[in-house]
Order: sequence, then C-alpha cells, then structure tokens
Amino acid sequence: MAFDTLKTPYGERQKILGGAATYFSLSASYFADVRVVAVVGGDFTAENEAVMNNRGIDTRGIEHAKGKTFHWSGEYGENVNEAKTLNTELNVFENFEPHIPAEYADSDFLFLANIDPILQTRVRDAMQSVKLVGGDTMNYWISGHAQNLEKMLQRVDVLLINDTEAKMLAGDNSLPRAARKVLQRGPRALVIKHGEYGATIFFRDGEFTGGHHPFRAPALPLDEVRDPTGAGDSFAGGFMGYIASQGEVNRRVLKHAMFYGSVMGSFSVERFGTERLQSLTRNEIDERFEVFRELTHLD
Repeated sequence: MAFDTLKTPYGERQKILGGAATYFSLSASYFADVRVVAVVGGDFTAENEAVMNNRGIDTRGIEHAKGKTFHWSGEYGENVNEAKTLNTELNVFENFEPHIPAEYADSDFLFLANIDPILQTRVRDAMQSVKLVGGDTMNYWISGHAQNLEKMLQRVDVLLINDTEAKMLAGDNSLPRAARKVLQRGPRALVIKHGEYGATIFFRDGEFTGGHHPFRAPALPLDEVRDPTGAGDSFAGGFMGYIASQGEVNRRVLKHAMFYGSVMGSFSVERFGTERLQSLTRNEIDERFEVFRELTHLD
C-alpha cells in the first residue's frame, strides 16, 4: 500500500492512495471476500483505510508502523505504457515482514504481490491450505535476486508478469519460447500482460484439464487513459477475484478470468488513482464483460 505522486497528459496528483495491494484488493472485492496484508506509516489516515473498509475488505492484516508510507513519484508521457520513475521512498516498506493474522489461515486463494521473493515464499509456505496461488514480480527481482525468485516460482500456480519481464526471466526474446521456459520452472500457468494490447495466458502441458494452447484476451479500446498506474494490479485483482468466485478452477474459468481482469484494468485507468475502482457497480462490470464477449465471440 502506497501513496503515489504522478503526472500524466491529463493532469497531476499529489500523494494519492495507490500501491499494488490497494489496487488488487479493490478490484478483487467486486467478486469475492478479500483480506489484505500490508504495511503503512503514521501518515496513512483513517480516511485512507476507509476506502478499503467501504468495499468490505478485511484490513486486520495491515500493519501500522512508525514512519512514513511507501511513496512513489512518476510521470507518463504520450506513451502511457511507460512510466518514468522520478523518486521512490521505501519508508516503512523497507523493513516490512508480513505477519498473517490467524483469522486469515482458512483463506482459499492467495496472491503474492510484487515484493522481495523471500517474503513471497515465506507467506506462501505459511498458507499451506490454499487452493490456488497467484504471484507477481518485476525486473528488479528478476535481474538481481534470481536464486530467491526461483524458489518463489516453484510455489505459485499462476504467474502474472508483462512482456518485458517474461523475456528477461526466460532470457529469450521470443515470447512463446520465453513462456515455455518460465512454465518449466514451476508455474502451472503464465499470464503475460501486453498493456493496451491485452494479455495472453500460457498453460503447462496437461494443467487445468489438459491441452496446451495459449489463450489471448484483448484490451478494450479506450478514448482516454488518464492514469495507467494501477492497471496491472487491477487486472490481477479481477483475474484472481473471479477465479475465487467460482466453484472450480479449470481452463474455462481461467479464460473468463482473463476477460474480467481486462475489464477491471480498463476501469482503473479511466480516472486517477483508485477513484474509479471505489465507485464501480457489479452491473457496470458485467456490462463491460459483455462488450468483451461480443468483441471476441467468447462462449
């Protein structure tokens, strides 16, 4: 959980609520009950936490530490797929050790957001009874923490990363080959996000009831992308949230989850920060899902 200061072609905002856990939790809350584990500082107000509580998110796993909340500053130019980081202040996040409340022990689904893979592995090992584990990582951990990341990859069912990260992780510039190499290292499925061009899910042979063909979900063409900061985390929230709302996990469910992920990502970028994710209705989500269905002839 974080504060973001950002500038896009549509305006500027100072220290608005952001962070992977925030975007993911808000997005997933439209599909399933959500519990969050994170750390914030003394500058994180009751009003900030109310954003989560208003969506019914269980915030007992948020640690309030002495110091300031993680703060990221960035700027987007005309190419909204690329952010220029201006400043990163880790603050209380620098020494964060996730503590999972006892009440969370019966969780069925777990998502390991982008953080040190040592901590991701530690959380995964503490949650032995979950049915499905999703995970995320980034170039910093891929390039400098390969050994620890390798252990994490062996403990996730579905890895969600972008094109550049997939190629870097595999050491291969061919995306299909890179996907196969990543799957050989542990995950049962790999979701590769392509920004404004959608996302593709690749399966390890025989996983989730057979077959091995990848599946592509497009992005919805949008007139304006005001703030793309939380698009990927919102995608992950919709993806995992939809899976958690279903009675089983199979390829059909995963394909539909890809579309719900794209739906939530498309809403997130319409306004700055988490503003749009706070004001959605499930009816709006399902209506946009139908647009995707018609666009692609999804069954």
